[in-house]
Amino acid sequence: MKNTMGQSVCVTLFGESHGPEIGAVLDGLAPGIPVDEAYIAEQLRLRRPAGRISTARQEADPFRIVSGVFEGRTTGTPITLLIPNGDTRSGDYARGPARPGHADYTAWVKYHGFEDYRGGGHFSGRITAALVAAGAIARLALSGRGITLGSRIARCAGVADAEWTDPASELPELNRKAFAVLDEERGERMREAIEAAAKEGDSVGGVLETVVLGMPAGVGEPWFDTVESVLAHALFSIPGIKGVEFGDGFALAEKRGSAANDAFRLSDGEVRTRTNHNGGINGGITNGMPIVFRCAVKPTPSIGREQETVNLISGEETSLRIAGRHDPAIVHRARAVVDSVTALVLCDQLALRFGTDALGEEEK
Repeated sequence: MKNTMGQSVCVTLFGESHGPEIGAVLDGLAPGIPVDEAYIAEQLRLRRPAGRISTARQEADPFRIVSGVFEGRTTGTPITLLIPNGDTRSGDYARGPARPGHADYTAWVKYHGFEDYRGGGHFSGRITAALVAAGAIARLALSGRGITLGSRIARCAGVADAEWTDPASELPELNRKAFAVLDEERGERMREAIEAAAKEGDSVGGVLETVVLGMPAGVGEPWFDTVESVLAHALFSIPGIKGVEFGDGFALAEKRGSAANDAFRLSDGEVRTRTNHNGGINGGITNGMPIVFRCAVKPTPSIGREQETVNLISGEETSLRIAGRHDPAIVHRARAVVDSVTALVLCDQLALRFGTDALGEEEK
């Protein structure tokens, strides 16, 4: 079982949706990085459900840091974060019928029926709370080096958000929003579409667009450890992510080279590009421009409609109407997870390029 990502800065996830606790171990961060518990709590808030467009399962996420932090700063040793599970209703889940769109069947095959099936067990989106807590620390490390990032809901339920005007000025406000859109009127239309799907016992998906500012040029490797491949590897680990594209992505296939290429220029003695069709990456290596990518988030698989399935215990075909409390959309909650995974990957990439101490603070 592979529950660890990263080479220099690594994160390991553990726990199950209905177990006593979930958590993460963040290893490889330099000593001296400030750890703001209020900021971690804020990031966890952005991941939590809110209102009629989310599940009714409510978790306060009172996290504990039990190692690796002393007097408000990282010590350089492994950081262990624990988050208790509280608002569980295990009786809503029965062993046997495989829920369409979930990992019930594949987990049954891989773990021979010994997996914790309640709420999806280790495969549940609940585990991403620990990922967000660890990612919040990584984001603080990046901000100390002038690197900022954030994601918006570019599309949801057929409704598109407005385009970026100036990400540097728009990110601070966007990062405080529970429903991260640039245009509030379009965001309200998205919410209305989510609620409409929920009333029909259905769900919707969406697209997240992420921007990273301040990433230096020269980070990444050619071929198998390109910035795109490492980020995509991590992003596809998030439950519900089914597509990732960088820059103009698939739209580049419809362009000519003269339109797809990013011409170079000098700006205050620094090499920059006039456009950013390639999303800040050339040859798998950052070029100093904003890193831009999008993630496709599938509709939540837990829906109230009757669906065909197979009972894994009896081996018979059957039908299933999923009980319990579920999200009619997860794109707005997945935004905090995408941001956290991005921060963790970039910390790892910077440590590999410049050394782990490049993220830390010098001894006072």
